[in-house]
Amino acid sequence: MFTGIVTSTGKVIKITPRGDSIVFSVSPEVKNFLKDRRKGDSMAINGACMTITAIKNGVFEFTTVNESLSKTNLGDLIRGSYVNLEKPMKLNDSLDGHIVQGHVDTTGKVYSVKKLKDSWEFYFEFPIKYKKNLIYVGSITINGISLTVAGIKDTKKSVVIKTAIIPHTYSATNFQHLKKDDRVNLEFDMLGKYVMRILGKIK
Repeated sequence: MFTGIVTSTGKVIKITPRGDSIVFSVSPEVKNFLKDRRKGDSMAINGACMTITAIKNGVFEFTTVNESLSKTNLGDLIRGSYVNLEKPMKLNDSLDGHIVQGHVDTTGKVYSVKKLKDSWEFYFEFPIKYKKNLIYVGSITINGISLTVAGIKDTKKSVVIKTAIIPHTYSATNFQHLKKDDRVNLEFDMLGKYVMRILGKIK
């Protein structure tokens, strides 16, 4: 379980195909980020919960199978890519974001980026069938970041949402590297999904 508060970015330094899976080696940018981690622990990578399979010299590895590669943007990563990292929350942690499972619902793409005087507006597009999971000023997780939906607009086959990004979030995450049409991982609010399931609105 996570909160959507990214605590470091990491740089992909090695990619090793292995059968129908890929082993990624990631070097966190925050010093000693892995000091309390061990093999078998979970880590959110761009919002997708993965298992640490090895740690050595400040670098960790995780293996992504074909199922996850097909449902997330992890298959888009190349050597030099930056990913958002979050360790699992502890029961006594502050819930500064919202409850995040690390289960990516779908991917979207960067529709546009608008630079304001002291902040940014990021617009993301994804299939319209997921509109039912959105509410104005509700929570959404994008690339592992807990964000607030600041606007919702329909097109014929898709929905575009607006999010406001403050300077800290921009500089502390891989949003600073995002450009138009880049794919992002999306996880919709878990509580909202349960309500929709109970009401029979989703299968």
